Amino acid sequence: MATFDRRAFLRTTGLAGLAFGLAACGDNGTASTSTSSPGGGFGSVKLQLSWKKNVEFAGEYFADSKGYFKAAGFTQVELLSGGGSGTSVESGLATGRCWAGLSAPTITAPAVLQGAPLKIVGATFQKNPFAIISLNKNPIKDAKDLVGKKIGVQDSNELVWNALLKANGLDASSVTRVPFQSDPSMLTSGQLDGYVGFVTSGPVRLRMGGHDPAYLLLADAGLPLVAETFTVTQETIDNERDKLKAFLTAEIKGWKDAIADPAKSAELAATVYGKDQNLDVKEQTEEAKMQNDLVVTPDAKANGLFTMTPELIAQNIESLAKAGLNIKAEQLFDLTILDEIYKADPSLKLS
Repeated sequence: MATFDRRAFLRTTGLAGLAFGLAACGDNGTASTSTSSPGGGFGSVKLQLSWKKNVEFAGEYFADSKGYFKAAGFTQVELLSGGGSGTSVESGLATGRCWAGLSAPTITAPAVLQGAPLKIVGATFQKNPFAIISLNKNPIKDAKDLVGKKIGVQDSNELVWNALLKANGLDASSVTRVPFQSDPSMLTSGQLDGYVGFVTSGPVRLRMGGHDPAYLLLADAGLPLVAETFTVTQETIDNERDKLKAFLTAEIKGWKDAIADPAKSAELAATVYGKDQNLDVKEQTEEAKMQNDLVVTPDAKANGLFTMTPELIAQNIESLAKAGLNIKAEQLFDLTILDEIYKADPSLKLS
């Protein structure tokens, strides 16, 4: 691995939120995040979320509120909001402001290629929530349907957009890319034929507004990528393996509960953890149901939540290459911790 240049790393990871938005380390955090308490406990740690506190992190809310983190030996797992103007998860890990973070391969890979000693040890979303969202009266059901269409793409999603075009052999000139923020009225008014957005929220909001949405997951259009990936330092893997196992075990339990109860997931998001976000419980419930399809796949059922098969890892590496990020699987992923967890306790798998 190349020598780790902290300044260059912090500089590049400031721009590394290209495909999935910046995951900001909390602005209320203190530096030391992995102190141990007397008696063999794991003390308090900080988990950096990839976005603001909504239902996307329901598993974390259950793990906290039902005491799974404390039962695993942590005095506290502080959930830090992302999505602000702070540093990325990757920078937060480098500076010690976070002990672990939820990120994405397209953000972590550039940091690793820059020399950051980081690894992805699991993936909550087996399929990335990014999709081309359209309306059923003029649906985009296949990548080839993009030709001749007007598609809204945020500047922050340029990397993933270009990778999608490359994955499907489409010339950028064959599609009209329209500057876009997040206003779905551009779609419903006919200014756009589709836009790049999250399948967990876009179609739900359109449906609640009386429209009939359609969507094409990028993961089903030649660009399979995972998301909400658990990212840690190599030092944590090497020196705090039991602590990491305990943390991931509590996360698994939390996410099993979240999957089983979308309504409670929404309630925790809207009234407790994200109560300052003005979230709508009904909308959050529908989003929780949508995201369950991204979390629970046949492979996740067979092998356990957060796991990635060798085939899925290979697909992610290929997708990253299409985005111009040439990295080896062993540089980016380490799924051995989860393998050990499920081998020790198969009952943690979904029933």
